Amino acid sequence: MKKRFRLFSFVISGAFALLLSSPAAAQTQAPADSVDMLVKQAMQQLRIPGLQLAVVRHGQVVKLGNYGLSNVQDSVPVTRQTRFFLNSITKAFVGVAVMQLVEAGKLDVAAPVGRYLPELPAAWHPVTVRQLLTHTSGLPDIMPEDAMVTENNEKAAWAQVQTQPLDFPAGQQFAYNQTNYLLLGKLIDKLSGQPFAQFIRQRQLEVVGMPRTTAGDAHDVLPRMARGYTYTQYIDGQVRRGKQMRNLFEVFPPSLRTAAGMSSTAEEMARWVIALQQGKLLQPASITTLWTPGRLNDGTQRSFGGKLTGYALGWPTVDRPEHPAVAPVGGGRSAVFVYPHDDLAIVVLTNLQGASPERFVDELAACYIPDMRAADGFGLPPVVRALHRTLRQRGFQHAEAEVRKAKRQNPNYQLTEADVNAWGYILMQQGQMANALSVFQLNVRLYPNSANTYDSLAEAYAEMGNKKLATQNYARALQLNPQNKTAAEYLKN
Repeated sequence: MKKRFRLFSFVISGAFALLLSSPAAAQTQAPADSVDMLVKQAMQQLRIPGLQLAVVRHGQVVKLGNYGLSNVQDSVPVTRQTRFFLNSITKAFVGVAVMQLVEAGKLDVAAPVGRYLPELPAAWHPVTVRQLLTHTSGLPDIMPEDAMVTENNEKAAWAQVQTQPLDFPAGQQFAYNQTNYLLLGKLIDKLSGQPFAQFIRQRQLEVVGMPRTTAGDAHDVLPRMARGYTYTQYIDGQVRRGKQMRNLFEVFPPSLRTAAGMSSTAEEMARWVIALQQGKLLQPASITTLWTPGRLNDGTQRSFGGKLTGYALGWPTVDRPEHPAVAPVGGGRSAVFVYPHDDLAIVVLTNLQGASPERFVDELAACYIPDMRAADGFGLPPVVRALHRTLRQRGFQHAEAEVRKAKRQNPNYQLTEADVNAWGYILMQQGQMANALSVFQLNVRLYPNSANTYDSLAEAYAEMGNKKLATQNYARALQLNPQNKTAAEYLKN
């Protein structure tokens, strides 16, 4: 049953995964060719008007790519000079700025914000700087979903948010919140002695050499700026993705430009990542702190959403046993993935809200790191991936026999129902229907009293056009769970 399966550390769309698992992708070929194929496939499937790409490998920019249109209305192509709004990727620059103040001895991320900004409401004083950076402060959000803050009302919004109580005690929950970064801007202003935008420019952009990277929004005339687009619209009072592309007008008032206010090119972002990793902006120990995810009071870590498993100091993280990453994302349109253990970084900037390139950056990385190929089971839990690799050699029809063999060798060997179910759906998305069927059959053998295993097996049979076996398995799923609406609907036909 699809709605119950868990995608482990990545979400793969069928087209991308199928491309990676195809014979052409498995052959030895120039990475650039594979990257271009994947980018163009992603743009076609997600209807992305324009995209800019940079790949950093071993401290060098090894690929720059410009695709599609920066301005659809006037048919202006994306070029090397095209600038894109970074949206919340701006927060990663703020994290670096904060650590520069730490290195200068002006700031302690463990200190309460009241030490530096005593004019704040008393209830806010105990919140630590780290809790601001990691969105665990509990402060009320100055930009809730039902309100827009602009240059015209930002002072009133700031006054109003200070009258609100905390949403929860500091450190108790994770809640993405723009008030946090507004306060970080005030901290940088005060402790650096200059406006945060100027501090970031002098201490980062000018050091790296990033002339096209700047602060601003749609009100500003920014040369070679890509126009923003979206398919999202309000339909019957609900936010939905429609068929018609619409203009996107993005506003970032000055006080909130630490949260989302910068624009750049993929090439300049790549140079910034290189400078950061080469110690030109921070010392190595500071980078470790910068990229360490925040934890709640109980010691746990909360997911930022999707494959982003945590949130460090302005940097979302992808924590996993193989090929972990730090991954600033912005506006559902752009992403910067740094793979520290692999000496690889990939920058994808687009002009489509909803493109969410974090969904396919790992596939681009697999062009340079073969171990990350979806066809090889990357992202699966270790036990499942080991079995996946064995069955790729021996054949998926031997799944049950291999599991019996593994259990004889290790009595504690176990595959969870959820993990096997998710594995089957990933194979379906890759177009490997026969292999997916074998995996779903294995899950039925392992968990014969689960309605969900029969539901998933039935779905696979239905997808393959075997109505007889789909009906049999949906009937069994409904017998085990009379509330199964999917099975009931299928059996009506």
